[in-house]
Amino acid sequence: MAEKKEPSGAEQMFGDFAPGLVHFTDDVLFGEAWERPQLARRDRSLITVAALLTGGNVEQLTFHLRFAKDNGVTEDELIEAITHLAFYAGWPRAMSAMTVAKQVFRGN
Repeated sequence: MAEKKEPSGAEQMFGDFAPGLVHFTDDVLFGEAWERPQLARRDRSLITVAALLTGGNVEQLTFHLRFAKDNGVTEDELIEAITHLAFYAGWPRAMSAMTVAKQVFRGN
């Protein structure tokens, strides 16, 4: 008997509402793109955090900051990356991202 796996975050959020998006998120993005050997998961996490900050997509940072830590990026490195990006992506975006990072890392 096959063991039923825990539903992914995308499946929990969208389930039957948007099954195509769940498929692309779970199978293509996290199943294929994140597993390509040309970049380490750690590097992909740093790139993703930078892209989310630069695009002003802070709502996705909560997940990706935690995911980056799981992939070996330290809190200090993530804080430094956000600080560095303030000069390239804009102060308001960096401040918003740092607010999310503080909530994720310190719980306040």
